[in-house]
Amino acid sequence: MPGARLTVGSSSPAFTFVLIMGVVNLFSDMTYEGGAAMNGQYMATLGASAAVISITAGAGEFLGYVVRSVSGYVTDKTGRYWLITFAGYAINLLAVPAMALVGNWQMAALLVFAERIGRAIRKPTVEAMLSYTTGKHGRGWVYAVNTALDETGATLGPLIVALVLLLGGDYRAGYALLLISSALALGFVVVARVNFPLPSRLEEGRTAPARSLGVAYYLYMAAASCFAVGLLSYELVAYHLSQAKLMADAWIPVLLALATGCSVLAGLVLGKLYDRAALPTLLSAVALSSLLSPLVVLGSLPVVLVGMAFLGIGYATQDTLLKAVIAGLLPEGKRNLAFGLFYAGYGVGWLVGSVAMGLLYDQSHVALVAVAAAAQLASLPLFALAARHQQRGG
Repeated sequence: MPGARLTVGSSSPAFTFVLIMGVVNLFSDMTYEGGAAMNGQYMATLGASAAVISITAGAGEFLGYVVRSVSGYVTDKTGRYWLITFAGYAINLLAVPAMALVGNWQMAALLVFAERIGRAIRKPTVEAMLSYTTGKHGRGWVYAVNTALDETGATLGPLIVALVLLLGGDYRAGYALLLISSALALGFVVVARVNFPLPSRLEEGRTAPARSLGVAYYLYMAAASCFAVGLLSYELVAYHLSQAKLMADAWIPVLLALATGCSVLAGLVLGKLYDRAALPTLLSAVALSSLLSPLVVLGSLPVVLVGMAFLGIGYATQDTLLKAVIAGLLPEGKRNLAFGLFYAGYGVGWLVGSVAMGLLYDQSHVALVAVAAAAQLASLPLFALAARHQQRGG
């Protein structure tokens, strides 16, 4: 039963915690990435334009990232890790199946916002709790394993949705089916809480190496914001695939599954490499991610399929490497705030990029590609400068 205490056979309780939270995130991503695979097309059927869809996705991400700083601050002050975590997961996960009940794009947009806000509430607490395990297992590897399970769910969700559509179901049926994975995720949150009421007891060595949020931290935030500007939302990608008639709508979720499947492999490889050579790995991943927009927006279907691999690298950079970067800058007593504030800055970049890409899409695809690629490449010198300050202890 989800509420029962597990008998842990692993010699490493810390890694068991990583795996349990990975299972939570597997079912979570199955839910909201399954929803994300339909959101663009579903909102289009409700009358939304490309600009509305892209701006909704960007504003949702912006809210989701900005709220993380508030959630992180509150968690650090109250110490109520698990209460805040469960509340965030509940809002995050139940907003997705609720999409089956809406009748206009405005209500659908509000639920997109709710899903992102719920994710924001719980995200800093989960990342901070996982940080206690990095002293034993390495920052890159801990977040890579968690992300691999996370992205496995993100792969399965769109495939399940695609199957529903291919079997003749509609978008509402797809959203409703995702209630099952929502319930499983919430059940495993309870499992984690019962078995690990105080994740801080998993700490081995010093896992909060910084004294305060220094220059390196803010330079990394600026670099990550530039990276976010150029990372296309899948809602806009899906809209493009549908409007350009590159493939039938029922198959579009399969491409998201392909991208997230690539991100599983990319995350594990990049996580291992990061623990050996942090900066070269980060810079290489960002450079490869910058190839996404020209391949997807300007390419034919075979080129778009190749582009999904680069979207996977972008996801792995966002979800594995940037978390490992922050974990190397955590100040004791402000772990949640450090994660939350960093991703608030990231969210500003995402909002700017989503608004720009949504408006540029209807004006010039070439201009969209140029802005997206330039923004990500502009992050490279900032990442290098941040790493230099980090080495100097600044």
